[in-house]
Amino acid sequence: MASTHDEQLKESLRIGVTFGLTSAVITTTGLMVGLNASTGSRLAVIGGILTIAIADAFSDALGIHIAEESENRHTPKEIWLSTIFTFLAKFIFALTFIIPVLIFRLPVAVIINLVWGLSLLAILSWKIAKMQNEKPAKIIFEHLFVAIIVIGLATIIGNWIARTFN
Repeated sequence: MASTHDEQLKESLRIGVTFGLTSAVITTTGLMVGLNASTGSRLAVIGGILTIAIADAFSDALGIHIAEESENRHTPKEIWLSTIFTFLAKFIFALTFIIPVLIFRLPVAVIINLVWGLSLLAILSWKIAKMQNEKPAKIIFEHLFVAIIVIGLATIIGNWIARTFN
């Protein structure tokens, strides 16, 4: 019985951390570069990061909760553990992006955060590839490619907003 409990805990932790970290990186970097491009405001970027850390962490946690309930293959305890781990992972990883914004000038902080976020995603992708006995380069490229598209589109939209509404 103890091994089943440990397996449930590990599975819930894996789901929560992988989803929470991925979502934190994609949404926080996308929002950050978009706000930077559209406003150039440190205050707006800090507000955006805090909003992602709170509102989007709750949203993602509820999303995981409902998705796992709909699968009808998890115990209520597994579902709640995944929910909690998703919230904590998203909240904590999103908050890490605020540190460079508080310490450095905004353009430098954005670059540091892009490197930080893409590095986190690459490390997670490498771990996933190893767990699945896949070639890490393929998985890392695939995940970073999607992240870079999001970052690029957010920058383009931010620049458009700045040109259109300023």
